[in-house]
Amino acid sequence: MELVIFFCSGEYDLHVLAAEMDKSFSGVQVIGCTTAGEIGPAGYREHSLCGASFAAGSFNAAIGCIEFVRHFEIGGGRDFVHKLLHDLKLRAPQASAENSFAVQLIDGLSVREEPVTRVFQQALGKRTLVGGSAGDGLRFKKTRVYFGGRFRTDSVALALVTTTLPFKSFMTQHFVATDRRVVVTEADVGRRLVRELDGRPAAEAYAELVGVEAGDLDPMRFAASPMVVVIGGVSYVRSISKAEADGSLKFYCAIDKGMVLRVARGEDLLGDLEDALANIRADIGEPQLILGFDCILRRLEVAQHGLVDRVAELLRNNRTVGFATYGEQYQGVHVNQTFTGIAVGSAPQATDG
Repeated sequence: MELVIFFCSGEYDLHVLAAEMDKSFSGVQVIGCTTAGEIGPAGYREHSLCGASFAAGSFNAAIGCIEFVRHFEIGGGRDFVHKLLHDLKLRAPQASAENSFAVQLIDGLSVREEPVTRVFQQALGKRTLVGGSAGDGLRFKKTRVYFGGRFRTDSVALALVTTTLPFKSFMTQHFVATDRRVVVTEADVGRRLVRELDGRPAAEAYAELVGVEAGDLDPMRFAASPMVVVIGGVSYVRSISKAEADGSLKFYCAIDKGMVLRVARGEDLLGDLEDALANIRADIGEPQLILGFDCILRRLEVAQHGLVDRVAELLRNNRTVGFATYGEQYQGVHVNQTFTGIAVGSAPQATDG
C-alpha cells in the first residue's frame, strides 16, 4: 500500500483508534478524519469506520499536514504545497498535472476552508483538488483530522497522488435559485454568523421566507431550503448549519455583509446523482473506487425523502467510500450541499511511444 485514507465516527476512543491505525499501517502513508456519517461497502452508516487503500503498483503519494489553520498564512500554505510537489516528484518523476490529483481533509470547525482551499489550488496549478471538512455528527463541538499517528484539531491534511490509472474529478448539486431573496445587513464574517437579513433578525427573516415559524427551524429545514449566491449565472450553495439562541444564523460557508442570498429549490437529487455517476462511467469506465465527499445536509435530505436505500445502493454499486461532511472543496472553492470527489478507473492510461 502506498496510501490509506480513512473516515471514522468521533464516537470512537480516538486515542485508541489512532494507536491501532499507526500500528496496523506502519510504514504506510495515512490520512483520515472524523465524520458526520460514513459511506462504504455497506452503504450509509453512522458510528463506523471506513477507508480505502491505494496500491503502490499504481499510485505514488506525498502527504503533509498544517496545524493551527486558524492562523493560516498565504505564504506558508504555498510553501507547504510546493514542498509536497517536490516530495512527490522525488517519489514519481513522471508526476504531472495530467496524471495527479490532491485530496484535502480539513477541520470542519476551523472556519478557514476558503483561504486554505484557494491557496492550495493556486499552488497546485492545473492539478485537481477535492476534499471535505471533517464532521462531528450533528454536535458541532470538535472535528479532527488524522495525520502522523494522531488525531488533531485546527489542522488540514493534504495528499498529493499520481497514478497510471484513469481518474475523473466531479462535483454535482441539485439546487436552483428562486426569486425569493434577501440581503445580509449585519454579520460576523469571521464566525460565519448572519445576524440580520434585510434589517431583521436573521432566523426570523429566513423562517418567513421558507414559510415556517422561527422556533421550528432545524437541520431538516436547512437541508430542504438552503440559500444560494449567484455569481456569473452559477448558483453556489451557502447552507445554514444552525439557528443560534440570539436569532442569528450560522453558515457552513463564507458570508459577507451586503451579500445577496436567494432561497434555493431542490430538484431531483436521485436523478442528478444518477446522471453524475453515468458521466463518470462514460469517461473512465466502471470505477474501482469513488472517493466521495457528501454534505451532511444532503444526507439529511435523502433521509427526509425516504431515499436512503436507493441512494446507498447507487453509491455502493459505484464502489464509493467517503463521508458526510461539514463542507466540500472542489478546485479551489469551498461549497455546501454538494457531492464531490475523485473517481478512479481500472484501465491504465495510454502512454506515448
